[in-house]
Amino acid sequence: MTTPSPPAPEPETRGVRLVTVLLALTVVSGLIDAVSYLGLGRVFTANMTGNVVVLGFAAAGAPGFSVPLTATSLGCFLLGAVAGGRAAARFDGGSRRGWARRILATEAALLGGSAAVAFAWPDTTGTRYALIALTAFALGMRNATVRKLGIPDLTTTVLTMTLTGLASESRLGDATGHRSPRRTAAVVAMVAGACLGAWLVLHQGLGVPLLIAAAISGVLAVVASGRE
Repeated sequence: MTTPSPPAPEPETRGVRLVTVLLALTVVSGLIDAVSYLGLGRVFTANMTGNVVVLGFAAAGAPGFSVPLTATSLGCFLLGAVAGGRAAARFDGGSRRGWARRILATEAALLGGSAAVAFAWPDTTGTRYALIALTAFALGMRNATVRKLGIPDLTTTVLTMTLTGLASESRLGDATGHRSPRRTAAVVAMVAGACLGAWLVLHQGLGVPLLIAAAISGVLAVVASGRE
């Protein structure tokens, strides 16, 4: 008598959980903002909260800040968010795994393209605008996707509410912080990405951190599952 084979796992559960994927994407965000802020003229292309503040600095004439560069980042981020929203509507009700993988693959392609531009035409004004446009569009698209996924405390680009939750729900607050490990991991991931990105920008230029960011997103596009 033969023993029946165990049932194959559902396609949606195959691969790395989305919590782990989003933490890895938080590292990528740190890399991207290190590139944009340190290498592209004090502008953010992942963290739009900071970018809005930077736009205010630039509009007031603060030295070292640029209205055109910051406006380019904001505009391309919003266009990316529109594209991400349309993709979410198209795949609504379908495979969460397939949808997430398509978005991650597109992000990897855009970041890979930005790395190619950085290697091919370093230190030009056109390169600066191209890198801002490509990375901001990619991160806008990803943010729209992450918002639709709705996994608590893992936005991948901003930490204000994450830090607020860590403090307010700690033992010194109301002692209800059941998601503290996840929040702590998100903060550590962002710091790690920013630290690595800053070191690479200072010692290797812009192409290497962008290439690493593209590689991480590409791997995640292959291994991501649809389960939290």
